[in-house]
Amino acid sequence: MRAPQMDRISSHFRRLKLSKAEERVEALLQEATEKELTYSDFLDRLLSEEVAAKTDKAIQMRTKMARLPYLKSLESFDFKYQPSIDEKQIRELATCRFIEHGDSIVLLGPPGVGKTHLAVALGLKAIEDGYRVLFASATALIAALAKAHSENRFEERLKTYVVPKLLIVDEIGYIPIERLGANLFFQLISRRYERGSMILTSNQSFANWGEIFGDQVIATAILDRILHHSVTVSIRGESYRLKEKLKAGLIKKRD
Repeated sequence: MRAPQMDRISSHFRRLKLSKAEERVEALLQEATEKELTYSDFLDRLLSEEVAAKTDKAIQMRTKMARLPYLKSLESFDFKYQPSIDEKQIRELATCRFIEHGDSIVLLGPPGVGKTHLAVALGLKAIEDGYRVLFASATALIAALAKAHSENRFEERLKTYVVPKLLIVDEIGYIPIERLGANLFFQLISRRYERGSMILTSNQSFANWGEIFGDQVIATAILDRILHHSVTVSIRGESYRLKEKLKAGLIKKRD
């Protein structure tokens, strides 16, 4: 049976919601006795484990809320396969200073070259740094805004995409956007302008965005706000999805 004092300590930890400290206190007390640690060393170790546990829990929660399509780290990205990418530039972006400054990132390139992987990886770095992140495909985002607009809930729904410090919009340009959707997307871009950062991926050059949004004026207005404080990363290379076929010689590499 544990001593009454230990029971009181455990009760205090529960009331303070220090679950990791409650779990580890007895083992750390024993270790401190065996190694003759000072009170401050013991307390430092106990609180360090509690902070680490709470940090991990917070990261898990923010990751779940981000709605990422998958979890792929920057460390797993094959920069050698895409030599057109400046790895040093991407590593700098991974410091998340662009979020501190309210800047955005635009990743351009053909399908399969790693745009979404990089967007997700940078999103994970932002989550680790304590930022709230949200991921959405351009099609799903605009459909959600259009539905909310038809139900007179547009402002309410807009907040979902405005509140996160980093919004990732994937696959702009894969499907043409109707005029209403273009206008709603413009309102989102305007609301986030100089307030929150974005990462956007597209398989189309900026010159084609007028066709994507069905209106050159709206496209220009959108680009004006996006590009004012942004970094553009253009990726030229083979699709990762064709990597194994290229190795096997089943298809030829583009010149």
